[in-house]
Amino acid sequence: MHTWKQFDRNVITHSAAHHLMAIDTLMHEHGYARVSDVARLLEITRGSVSISLKPLKAEGLVEQDENRFIRLSERGQRLVDILRARHYIIKKFMTAVLGVGEERAEIDGCKIEHLLSAETSERLTALLRFIDSGAESADRFIEEFHRFNEACLHDAQACPSCQDQCLYDLASQKLQDAVAEK
Repeated sequence: MHTWKQFDRNVITHSAAHHLMAIDTLMHEHGYARVSDVARLLEITRGSVSISLKPLKAEGLVEQDENRFIRLSERGQRLVDILRARHYIIKKFMTAVLGVGEERAEIDGCKIEHLLSAETSERLTALLRFIDSGAESADRFIEEFHRFNEACLHDAQACPSCQDQCLYDLASQKLQDAVAEK
């Protein structure tokens, strides 16, 4: 199987994840959630929410009572808890280890949280536990990584991380600028 096809094998879409988390947020804040409340929170139309809820109901993630109040099923709540944990893990990794700013980590964490596998989540959690352990080697690792000169020598042939092209250049803002030119 082609790796790119694995993207379609996620439990839910990015949009569905936000619908579930909005329901959870509303339940915690108000004790109830309605389609109109979800629409207001997500800043979309009630019609869009209604359409998005159909597959979530079919999957048994969301339930609606006779008064049209919506809530997460037990399975839906477990999924939201997992998504929130993954978001936290990703955001903490980006800020504490990579040194990414809070706002960027929040945005990128949101983009990734529903795509991350359980295996990768577990390994990231283990890394963060190591970093947070207070072990001298963990502290040294973070200090060394943050002091590491990110400047690239631009010699892809001599770089053990690059292949034929400089990965630093490809991963940098220059790539985003090239896409934005369209």
